[in-house]
Amino acid sequence: MIYVDTSALVKRYLSESSSDAFETFFLERAPLAISRLTIVELRCALARRRRNRQISAELETQVLEAFRLDMQDGALKVCAFQEDDLTLAYHLMDEVADLPLRTLDALHLTVARRHQLPAFSTADKKQADAALTLGFELHRFDL
Repeated sequence: MIYVDTSALVKRYLSESSSDAFETFFLERAPLAISRLTIVELRCALARRRRNRQISAELETQVLEAFRLDMQDGALKVCAFQEDDLTLAYHLMDEVADLPLRTLDALHLTVARRHQLPAFSTADKKQADAALTLGFELHRFDL
């Protein structure tokens, strides 16, 4: 199973660069893994885009429903987020000390690692570099 970061997953629901490639990847590889962090991040990304008038409130609602259905139908498997993931992310930073990894990106990588998922998908270059350093098979979108 492949862990999908929010930066890649949003391409399923909104038309962006590489959305078509991600949709093909999604349909060929589902089920894909996400974490509870993804649920919050996707919600925040949609709200930000609505506030910035990049999407309508109606589209935001439609995307949230499509996302909910993907989870309900089993196309997205939610990996549990645990309290000790914060400590594990803290220590993960030692392994990628030379990379400018952000907090939430480190937490996504930590969850994928703890669940022993061999592959990681992202549209974020810094996170992609960290995933490679950590030994994940990488699936990149829009870097």
